[in-house]
Amino acid sequence: MTEGWVEAFLEMMAVERSAARNTLIAYEKDLADAAQFLAARRIVLGEAGASDIEAYFESLGARGVAPATAARRRSALRQFYRFAAGEGWRADDPSRRVEAPRMGRPLPKVLSRDEVDRIIAAAAARDGAQGLRLGCLVELAYASGMRISELTSLTLAAVARDPAYLIVKGKGGKERLAPLNDRARTAVKAYIAARPAFLPPGDKANPWLFPSSGKDRRLTPRRVAQLLDQAAADAGVDPARVSPHVLRHAFATHLLEGGADLRVVQTLLGHADIATTQIYTHVAGDRLRAVVEEKHPLARKR
Repeated sequence: MTEGWVEAFLEMMAVERSAARNTLIAYEKDLADAAQFLAARRIVLGEAGASDIEAYFESLGARGVAPATAARRRSALRQFYRFAAGEGWRADDPSRRVEAPRMGRPLPKVLSRDEVDRIIAAAAARDGAQGLRLGCLVELAYASGMRISELTSLTLAAVARDPAYLIVKGKGGKERLAPLNDRARTAVKAYIAARPAFLPPGDKANPWLFPSSGKDRRLTPRRVAQLLDQAAADAGVDPARVSPHVLRHAFATHLLEGGADLRVVQTLLGHADIATTQIYTHVAGDRLRAVVEEKHPLARKR
């Protein structure tokens, strides 16, 4: 009776809401997890009742599922049942009355400006083309605040004319401008001269800025993260504190510390809701308070 519901839901998310491929894959896994839990209770996903959904929500914490993953699974299930009810396949939404526990939003990990400079220097210090590529990756990520998926999706044509801004397609297919400072533009020019060293044999027409011999013909986010770990270790920074997303956090936090308007940072990051951007005000505020307490002559001594 409920066969094909998940496929129809995912198709709707892709077509009507322009959900990214990674989001669709995650939602498919989330719904499969819920279906497996319900199957153990001899219940089909599409026919579950409110008590079944409540039991599933409670099981997420009991199974030690990470808070962020549990929140996404609850969201996927709620959207799925809302879709099924909207299509008239169900008379009710069994997840509507079930309260999900509130998840506190953790403060993002942030690197200091000195740590970022050290990582950039360590990346660029690698031999030959490898150093030019890694230095370019780090400079671009920190200068623009791009997500790693956006960075690895850049084409050679996007930087061909040494632009001051890049047009980036982010979540939901929304476009925004990502700024490039002089250091990033210099790093891009230097890397482009060395880029042929990374072209796979017979793939001279590869369109990606960061080509690879993998099936996607470009560097993967995982490979970039591995390279960044190496640069962090070389710079004397704990690799556990560093990731491509942490560079995005550093971009936002350092802008706010420098006096940038919160709305401007929201636009640069491509956040749909300013509440998502406001998390950085707490990080920047802590930093500024620490500086005042340490440096101001009238600060209370502890």
